[in-house]
Order: sequence, then C-alpha cells, then structure tokens
Amino acid sequence: MKNLRPKCTAIEALARVLLCAVLLCGAGAAWAGQAVGIVEHLSGPLMDRKADGTVKILAAKSEVGSGDTLVAEKNTYAQIRFIDNSEITLRPGTTFKIDNFAYDADKPEADSAAFSLVKGGLRSITGLLGKRNKEKFQLKTPAATIGIRGTTFIAQWVEDAAAAKQAPGPVTPGLVPDLAPGLHVAVLDGMIVVTNPGGAHHYQAGQFGFVPNMTVPPIVIPQNPGLKFTPPPTFNIGTGGPLASQGPAAQQNKVDCIVR
Repeated sequence: MKNLRPKCTAIEALARVLLCAVLLCGAGAAWAGQAVGIVEHLSGPLMDRKADGTVKILAAKSEVGSGDTLVAEKNTYAQIRFIDNSEITLRPGTTFKIDNFAYDADKPEADSAAFSLVKGGLRSITGLLGKRNKEKFQLKTPAATIGIRGTTFIAQWVEDAAAAKQAPGPVTPGLVPDLAPGLHVAVLDGMIVVTNPGGAHHYQAGQFGFVPNMTVPPIVIPQNPGLKFTPPPTFNIGTGGPLASQGPAAQQNKVDCIVR
C-alpha cells in the first residue's frame, strides 16, 4: 500500500500534462481560425483559398483570416475591412494573400500586417495598426515591397503578355492596356516607401511611381501613366482626394478613385 501513492502521483502528473497539451492545441486551433477581417462590399465572385488548401466562395460579410489567398474574378471588385478598420479593395483579376495579420488594441507590440499582391491591383487605406505601427505594414509584390507612412495608395502589378498567358487565375483584358509591365503605384494621401534590391524611394501624395522588376530601383513618373481604379460608388467613402482639387490638368491625369 505504501507504493501506491507515488504511482498515483505520477499518473496524476501525466494526466495534467496531457490535459494542458489538449488545451493548448485547442487554443492554437481557435487562434488559427480567428477572423481578421470581413468582406465589406462585393461586386462579383470572390474565391478564398485557405492555408490548408480548402477553397470557398465568399459573399458580403464573409470572414477572412491569416493565410487566406483571395482571388477576385474578372468582373469583381472586393473590399475587405480588417479588424483595425483598415481597408483593402481588390480590383478585377487580382490575386491577394493575407500572409499574416494581427491586431489587439492592448498589445501594439504584437501588431502585424503582411500581405502579398500576387497579380492585379488594389487600393489600401490605413487603419489603426498602420497609424500606431507604420513599420509593421508590408505589401510584397513581384517587383518590390511597399511600406507605409500613414496613407492611402493604389498599387497595380502588370504582367508582360507572355507571363499573363501562362499565369493561373482570372484574365481581365482591357483593364490596363496602356501600362508597361511592372509595378505601378499612386499615392492619394500620406506617403509610401517602395523598396527592392535595386534601391528605395519615398512617394508623397499626388505622386506616381514605377518599378519594372526586382533589380531596377523605383522611379517617379511625372504624371499618371494611365492607372485607373473605378470600384462601384458604394465602395467609396468621402468625396475626393488630393488629386481631385489640383485643376483641369490634374483632373485629366487623376486616378479614378474616391477616397476618404
């Protein structure tokens, strides 16, 4: 009888370890599935490819999470509102990945906003995360990485004709017929920094930029090269931006976009 208690103690300890493991696994699973944003507005089919390989079609008010890859079809504009009140609006023919997004009002040190623009284009409006931790925002593209300084900007990746034919996903002819292959950016408010192995450049409100590939440094374009972004009116909040009040010349070359 004297030997029973040590054996029971060992069994109890093992049970506690197993219970803790189960609880931790459960917590990890819950965190992995936690929503980081919702589909605020949608004008057509939007596909969501999850990190585990499952695929679903999203609707307005559908949730999105870290690791999701969103594919907007050829007639689809999709506006995603994240939990920090930031917005990413995808244009038709866009593939966009939420690499990692984390925001907790009480834990600014854990902020993370890492995205990838695989193809197509988007408009980004900074939220609370970008205002308190600008350095935690990162948008990767095939030609450069975009960081923010508190801003609203448009990014468009244009593939060359050969690559576009081979690339998977929706093809949207006629959207960017006059743009050279490469990354095009337009800053509507604030400032962005565009960086690649070739160099880095800061762009302020009203400026346009271009990066042909990863090895060539970003440059400034003196006027809009033909970049357009025209989501349905219901997607837009506000009545104008810095490009909308600079006279007839600016009106002619402006980005077709209403921003807040």
